[in-house]
Amino acid sequence: MVDLRIAAARDDDLDLAAAEYAAGERPARRDDFIHYCLPFADRLAHRYAGRGEPLDDLEQVSRMALVKAIDRYEPDRGSFTAYAALTMHGELKKHFRDRTWGVHVTRRVQDLGLAVGRAVRDLTGELFRPPTTAEIADRVGATVAAVDEALLSSAGHTTASLNAPIREGEGDELGDLYGGADPDLASADDRLTLAVLLRRLPAREQRMLALRFHGNRTQQEIAAEFGVSQMHVSRLLARALTWLRESMLSDAAPTWPGVEGTAWDLTVRRAAGVPTVRVRGEVDRDTAGSLRTCLIQVVGAAGRGDTVVLDLTGVPLMDAAGVAVLADAARAAGMAGVDLRLAGVQPTVRAVLDALRSALR
Repeated sequence: MVDLRIAAARDDDLDLAAAEYAAGERPARRDDFIHYCLPFADRLAHRYAGRGEPLDDLEQVSRMALVKAIDRYEPDRGSFTAYAALTMHGELKKHFRDRTWGVHVTRRVQDLGLAVGRAVRDLTGELFRPPTTAEIADRVGATVAAVDEALLSSAGHTTASLNAPIREGEGDELGDLYGGADPDLASADDRLTLAVLLRRLPAREQRMLALRFHGNRTQQEIAAEFGVSQMHVSRLLARALTWLRESMLSDAAPTWPGVEGTAWDLTVRRAAGVPTVRVRGEVDRDTAGSLRTCLIQVVGAAGRGDTVVLDLTGVPLMDAAGVAVLADAARAAGMAGVDLRLAGVQPTVRAVLDALRSALR
């Protein structure tokens, strides 16, 4: 058996060397054959030099393709030189397609872009004017939208560096023309703090603030949605904004006035043997629990056929949580055979109850 390196040095025919390689023990002679073929791979890589990619990278791609061709080569399928050259050319073109674009573009769009470029050149020579998009689409057999996409993607092949000088000899760079100081950056911390504080507000106040400042709703429209007066909406918004402002200016958020510090009061009195539960203040999510406990206790202590009065004269507002308390108390009274009556219902509260009664019909 002739040594492959000696035969290769004596005859510069890759096909002959490949035949000797295939006839012997390929695993043992593989490294020698690869080493012998490396100049051929480098020559092919040099043909693609000067196209924006480092020569070392091109040589590396070509050599890797050469190894792939050697491992897959079958002597009965034809010339090794032709097979290896096709493999290396394909890998080099794939490298340029995948690595040299400034933005990622699919192969379908890249191939269509090449076809569109050829069609533009041909049609310009035939028509003596730039072709329209419809004419290009007809020539390449694609839709107008696909041609527009290909033309747009072609601009992404090469991107300009932001560090490129605007004019020769000047220190200004292209990046200096873009961007600028963000005017909202200084308030970023305040916005994050405000977002946390807003979540600490009751759901009613959160909804009202959202409707007023994001939905551009008037106070009258908000009042109609909640079934309260416009003056009451104004008071609730002012209270919420005041609390937010004080919380933003202090290290610790002050107590929300909707929970403590208001005129909320709950008393039980008997007049002529009839228990009366008097409520003063808003009945909302924060106070509904206390009212529910009190009503259940009073109804439970009353005998069958007795009357329990719920005096709402001092209640200016009742939300869904308060309405749920009334519904629970009415069910408990019905089961106990107690007559539960409402007294002193204010117009805003009556509007809420009437709306609920209409919705349940």
